[in-house]
Amino acid sequence: MSRRVVRQSKFRHVFGQPVKADQMYEDIRVSKVTWDSSFCAVNPKFVAIIVEAGGGGAFMVLPLAKTGRVDKNHPLVTGHTAPVLDIDWCPHNDNVIASASEDTTVMVWQIPDYVPMRNITEPIVTLEGHSKRVGIITWHPTARNVLLSAGGDNLLILWNVGTGEMLLTLDDMHGDLIYNVCWNRTGSLLVTTCKDKHVRVIDPRKQQVVAANFEEPIALQEMDTSNGVLLPFYDPDSSIVYLCGKGDSSIRYFEITAEAPYVHYLSTYSSKEPQRGMGFMPKRGLDVSKCEIARFFKLHERKCEPIVMTVPRKSDLFQDDLYPDTPGPEPALEAAEWLAGKDAEPVLVSLREGYVPLKNRELKVTRKNILDNKPPVGPRRSHSTCDANFSRPSLEDLLEEIRSLRQTVQAQEKRISDLENKLCKFTNGTA
Repeated sequence: MSRRVVRQSKFRHVFGQPVKADQMYEDIRVSKVTWDSSFCAVNPKFVAIIVEAGGGGAFMVLPLAKTGRVDKNHPLVTGHTAPVLDIDWCPHNDNVIASASEDTTVMVWQIPDYVPMRNITEPIVTLEGHSKRVGIITWHPTARNVLLSAGGDNLLILWNVGTGEMLLTLDDMHGDLIYNVCWNRTGSLLVTTCKDKHVRVIDPRKQQVVAANFEEPIALQEMDTSNGVLLPFYDPDSSIVYLCGKGDSSIRYFEITAEAPYVHYLSTYSSKEPQRGMGFMPKRGLDVSKCEIARFFKLHERKCEPIVMTVPRKSDLFQDDLYPDTPGPEPALEAAEWLAGKDAEPVLVSLREGYVPLKNRELKVTRKNILDNKPPVGPRRSHSTCDANFSRPSLEDLLEEIRSLRQTVQAQEKRISDLENKLCKFTNGTA
C-alpha cells in the first residue's frame, strides 16, 4: 500500500480570524463607484478608505487605534471634483498618501498624526497630465518621491512628487484600458495587465516593452465560476499570494515555490458577507508576538473588518523563519539617481523588537525655477557661513524696530487696562 507524502511547509496551517466587534471600524459609507480597485489602503499608522461624498470625491483616514463607531462628522480628505478611484500610501513616509480620481488628476496629501477638526482640502501637490480618468497609482518601491499613474487614456506617467514634475511618459504601449500595474522588487521593471488580454513587462527608463505575449503559464489554478474581479496580494517574505474576490466572501491563499508545480494551495478563509474592497497591511505593521503573517482590512457596505492571518506556534520567542528582514521606510535611491539608471535593493529592517512607526515627516515640494539655468554649486550652506556681502539689517535699524515694538506693546497694555476698568464698572453697576 502506497503512503501519501505530504509536502512540508511552515505555512500549511495558516488560518484567518476576524477581530472582535469592538476592534472594527463601524458606520463608514464605503464608495459605490464602479471601479475595480481595492478602495482601501493601510500602513502601520493609518487606514484610508474611499467613501461616498456629495459634490466630488473623498476618502477617510483613520488612525489604526481609532476603532469602533466612526463619528458621522469625521473629517474627510476632499479636494477632487469627481469620485476618487484609487489611493496608495507612500512606502517611505507613513503620513503621505496619493489619490487618483475621475477628474483626471492625481493629488498627494500630508496626513497629520492627530485627527484634524475640519476636512483636509489642500493637497501638497496636484499632478495634471492625463486627459481621462486616472484609475491606478502606485509608488516606486525604492526611489524617493517617484509615483506612477495610469489613466483611461492608456497612458503611464511617472512623476517626481518632490518637484511636482513629470519624469517619464509611456505612451503607444497599450492599445486598450490598463487594468493593473506593479513594480518589481528593485523598481527597475514594471508589469501591466490590459483589456487586450496581454501582460507586458516594461523597462520605464528605456521606454520599451521587454517581454509580452506570454504563450503558456507555468502553472494554472482553477478558482471558481464567480465573475467577480480578483484582488491579488503577494507577500514576498513568505512567498504567499492571497486572492480576494470582489463581491466574494472568501480569501484563498497559495504558496509559490521555485520547483514544479510552483503553486500550492494552502487554505481558504470564508465569511458570510461579501467584500467590497480590501486593504493589505505591510509586513512592518504586523504583530510579530502573535505570529501574525498578514492582516487584511475587509470593506463591507458600512464597516471595515480587520482579518488576521496567523501561523500557529507554541513558542513565545521571536520566529526568525517567519520574519526575515523586510523593506523599511527608508528609500534606497533619490528620484534623480533612479532616473539616471541606478538600481538598488530595498533598505531592510528587522522585526525582532517589533516595528515602531516613525514620527511625522513632512513632505516638502520644491518647484524648479525654469529661469535658473545654473544648478547650485557645492553643499548647501547655512546663514552663518554665507558670503560676507549678504545683505543684513544694520544694528541701528534693529534697535529702532525694537523701540517701535516696545511703544506699540505699551500702548496696547494701556488700552487693555482701560477696557478692563470699564468692564468692572459695568459689572458692578456703577457705570
